[in-house]
Amino acid sequence: MKNRKFININENSKIYILCPAYIKTGGPELLHQLTYELNNNNYNAYITYYGFDENDKNYTCPDFKKYIDSFKTIKEIDDNDNNIIISPESVTAIKFMEQFNECKKVIWWLSVDNFTKHFGIIKPIQTFGIKRFIKLVLDRKLIYNFKKIKNVPYHLCQSHYAIDFLKLKKISNENIAYLSDYISKEYLEINEKDWPKKENIVLYNPKKGYKYTKKIINQAKNIKFIPIQNLTTEEVKSLLLKSKVYIDFGNHPGKDRFPREAAVCGCCVITGKKGSANYHNDVPIDDEFKFEGNKSNITSIIEKINNCLNDYDNEIKKFEEYREFIYGEKDNFKKDVKTIFMD
Repeated sequence: MKNRKFININENSKIYILCPAYIKTGGPELLHQLTYELNNNNYNAYITYYGFDENDKNYTCPDFKKYIDSFKTIKEIDDNDNNIIISPESVTAIKFMEQFNECKKVIWWLSVDNFTKHFGIIKPIQTFGIKRFIKLVLDRKLIYNFKKIKNVPYHLCQSHYAIDFLKLKKISNENIAYLSDYISKEYLEINEKDWPKKENIVLYNPKKGYKYTKKIINQAKNIKFIPIQNLTTEEVKSLLLKSKVYIDFGNHPGKDRFPREAAVCGCCVITGKKGSANYHNDVPIDDEFKFEGNKSNITSIIEKINNCLNDYDNEIKKFEEYREFIYGEKDNFKKDVKTIFMD
């Protein structure tokens, strides 16, 4: 998708970027990155927190303080038509945004699945049972009117997967722009000469597709699998640097960061075909490293993992395109911010 001038702002506009307090994940980091980039171009952008304890003023995750000097809260939003509210697609953020009538409104689709999970594009009734289904609808209000989303005039998409989702929901191309992301500086500064001697380790995220990953682990007793969990940022990076393979059979609700961080640390990356992983524009790795997450593919996946472990020097060369793609994302992000908001 070719981007163009999309949202009109001027030097007096205030741009409020809604963000959950405290949380250290890829989505909140990206919201802080956009705030930084807009302010770096002399605009008035504010991370605007929600979901915090009034008695605890340390709303900002320590790792994100490098992006902002100050922040706002929802109650500090100046609701006038010269200002803009940018909301991630989460249920809480969109409901906060609906409180304001005059500001221009933007939804930034960082995760398709977070929206579908909360807003009623849900599994069939049989999955829940009728009583539980009714309880979910009544108690959690999962059924949501998508017309409200269509009335939002601006939609930014972090992935091509999200773009296709919006098109499926009849959002016009004229209302959509692509604005992706980039991984943190500490990973972007890594290159091949920084890789230590690799060990025969396969990493996985136990929060992403573990039900299927566990089946692979159970059938590959000769392979050393290590979950990425309960580690500091530096410990995660160290583990990625010494490992040969990272596998991810999760939903890939947007362009996930772990596969990219793993790739620049010198891991061969093997994924399923859910969500953004099924889009070459989002996860540009060879098809031989992507598998449908079904029982019949487990043997093939284990064979591919063993190939990566035993013939690592040749297999890792197949990820050069992916690493170059990752290294270029920060510059592309800066260009897209200027095009969408400023040119």
